Amino acid sequence: MKVKVVIHEAEEGGFWAEIPSIPGCATQGDTFEELLANIYEAVEGCLSVDIDPSSSAEPGRILEIAI
Repeated sequence: MKVKVVIHEAEEGGFWAEIPSIPGCATQGDTFEELLANIYEAVEGCLSVDIDPSSSAEPGRILEIAI
C-alpha cells in the first residue's frame, strides 16, 4: 500500500506531517529522519482505530511512501 504524506515545517522547529487519505492521522518529529520513523508508527496506529475526519488547512510537501 502507498499513501501520500504532506510534510510541514513546524513554526517552533522540526516537522509535522499529515496523511490526507487517513483522516485525522498526523505526527511530528524534531528531525526529518525522526518524522519519517514516526509516520510509519502513526499510520499503523490510525489504521487500527476509528478516527473522526479532519481537513487539511495548509499546503506542504507531499511524499508517497510504501507501508
